[in-house]
Amino acid sequence: MPEDHADRIGAIHRELHSHLPPEPALRVKALESLLVEKGLLDPATVDAWIAVYTEEIGPKRGAEVVARAWADPGFKARLLDNGTAAITEIGLEGWAGGHLNAVENTPSVHNLVVCTLCSCYPHTLLGIPPNWYKAAAYRSRAVRDPRGVIAEFGEVIPDDVEVRVWDSTAELRYLVVPERPSGTESWDVPRLAALVTRNAMIGVERDLGRRMGGA
Repeated sequence: MPEDHADRIGAIHRELHSHLPPEPALRVKALESLLVEKGLLDPATVDAWIAVYTEEIGPKRGAEVVARAWADPGFKARLLDNGTAAITEIGLEGWAGGHLNAVENTPSVHNLVVCTLCSCYPHTLLGIPPNWYKAAAYRSRAVRDPRGVIAEFGEVIPDDVEVRVWDSTAELRYLVVPERPSGTESWDVPRLAALVTRNAMIGVERDLGRRMGGA
């Protein structure tokens, strides 16, 4: 085979494979197909669970917790003291919600959550973790250069604000309680919850006041 022809074939091969999902996703898909073929799994059920975790369970549950903390000083104190007990009292306990530690942003402190070993995450409150949270680049750089990482999300943390990085584990998950935007003193919990984003509860977003126009 001529060398240029072999090169073209190789280029076509690489191009075709560049559009394939990563190997773990292929393995999951193959396993799902096998279970469906054997009648052990309904694809509609899988789609329904994904939709629930994406749209209903998270991050809306976490947003409700933050909004309650903003609106109810007593609940906020209990949440910061024992996160798991606080979310249990409003019926949000569950998988990946145990051993929850809530950390509060203040004018002088900003919190950022990472899991350096894998991607431990409070699924009960935030749903499915974003791909960037699981990426090795985020997991390593969040510890070494948290301000730089946050800046890549469009948020510049002032030099006089301390950045604290919290490393999640299988035994301890973290939830960032963002600062409540000024001008929301009369808002109810549902309206407040509409301001709270998943990224703010991880800590790569700080200023939620920018979202007030749409809430």
